[in-house]
Amino acid sequence: MATFFGEVVVAPSRAGVDDEESAEEGCEETPEDREIRRELEKKREVDVRWTLKSGVPTESSADGLFVCSKLILAIGHNAAAFLSSFILDSVCWEVVGAVKLWNEWCRTSSTTNVLPTDSFCLFYCLISDPTVWLCQCSCYVAEDQQFQWLEKVFGCMRKEGLQVTILSTCPVADYKTQESTLTLPSPFLKALKTKEFKEQVCCPLLEQPNIVRDLPAAVLSYCQVWQIPAVLYQCYTDIIKLDTVTIEAFKPLLSSKVLKSLVKDVSESTKILKKLLITSESHNNIYI
Repeated sequence: MATFFGEVVVAPSRAGVDDEESAEEGCEETPEDREIRRELEKKREVDVRWTLKSGVPTESSADGLFVCSKLILAIGHNAAAFLSSFILDSVCWEVVGAVKLWNEWCRTSSTTNVLPTDSFCLFYCLISDPTVWLCQCSCYVAEDQQFQWLEKVFGCMRKEGLQVTILSTCPVADYKTQESTLTLPSPFLKALKTKEFKEQVCCPLLEQPNIVRDLPAAVLSYCQVWQIPAVLYQCYTDIIKLDTVTIEAFKPLLSSKVLKSLVKDVSESTKILKKLLITSESHNNIYI
């Protein structure tokens, strides 16, 4: 039935309820089912392995937590490739940790020598300042694994003095606007920040009723709850694979306070970017 406000209301009924209750009673969990469920839960556990060298002063003697002043988190293949091209190198950075996980969409690689198309989640620290960390997370973290990821990563870090910068991408079709998405200059950046983040952002803020989802949303929400200054830069793009235009859409962030001191030589960055794309294309080719 419907009220005079136009709201559709379903009238209460017992029809079918008895049958549903009988079906539920007949579907009680057996010991075999419980064992399978436990094994599946164990398989879906998120495992964070830190490989810090003993001489790296990244632990606080008071509480045993890692001291981290800046965490730059790149989520997705294009965001990870942006860090590889413009920030990361083997001379100034070293791997300090890795996340291993398994779900229906991905299985992370156990090696640190990864291809741009691999599923991986690696942490790096700046050798000259071990409190500056980067994370490349190109793997999909399922909804039931996100809390584990947050607790096992941020649970090892001191939250005082920490600032988080998140880079991610999503389809331009997810962007809600009154105008047609076909007329938008894709790709483009939008920012979303916590209340504690006071620095100037490098692009317009994300407008309502737009929302973010998956791991970027989980990290930003975690930072909001723990009052950690954090900003998310989301790139809306119409290309889902590794793509030069999408990667370079993050370039305005190179002038931000957190990244400008970490940028390596631009000419070298261009070469690395081309190499990444060539490697990706050759890896994706299928010959019949």
